[in-house]
Amino acid sequence: MDELTEISQLTFELGGLKLVFNTDTILMTWIVMASLILFGFLATRKSNFVPNLFQVVGEFFIHTFYDLTRDALDEEMGKKYFPIICTLFMFLLLSNWLGIIPMLEEPTKDLNTPLGFGLMGFFISHYAGIKAKGLKRYLGQYVEPMFFMAPLNIIGELAKVVSISFRLYGNILGGAIIILVVSHLIYSLILPPFLVCFFALFIGTIQAFVFTMLTLVYISVQVK
Repeated sequence: MDELTEISQLTFELGGLKLVFNTDTILMTWIVMASLILFGFLATRKSNFVPNLFQVVGEFFIHTFYDLTRDALDEEMGKKYFPIICTLFMFLLLSNWLGIIPMLEEPTKDLNTPLGFGLMGFFISHYAGIKAKGLKRYLGQYVEPMFFMAPLNIIGELAKVVSISFRLYGNILGGAIIILVVSHLIYSLILPPFLVCFFALFIGTIQAFVFTMLTLVYISVQVK
């Protein structure tokens, strides 16, 4: 069961501050980014009337998430925020699927990854809110319906980051723990490969979609 506790780390000292980096998460993240860049190249290299497989998949993602973003926001804002939403889903999807490949792990199994994306969604949504409403109207929403509700409203916004991040992290890490425990109990015979496919493909896809849609909803709430 050492797989649950062994973490490859790289430590630096900077002005008395100790910086610790999870090298496994960094490496897996680079693999996901390189895969997405390669996919983008293959999908756009030769755009034909009769598309190849990569172009079909790429167009599916584009049309699906453009329609979702446009419906949640509007035509103009949909064009602006659609690339972020589509890229976020593709990154999380591939990250959650990475554990299927032997010797590779899901970067979303490390809390730093979903928490980083949760913070990114938080800042993007509030930036969008300030830009759409203006600073005065944006700040005014925190004192509604009464001024003494401001602390609760602020805590509620911060709680969104915790909720969205730990939901993804808990599901991916929990799936990895279940697979590991069952594998040790029955010596990796039949059930663990099924569990890997179930948690990576099914649960991983659902969690990537939920995380992306919640980010889109947070943006939509702020701009309206």
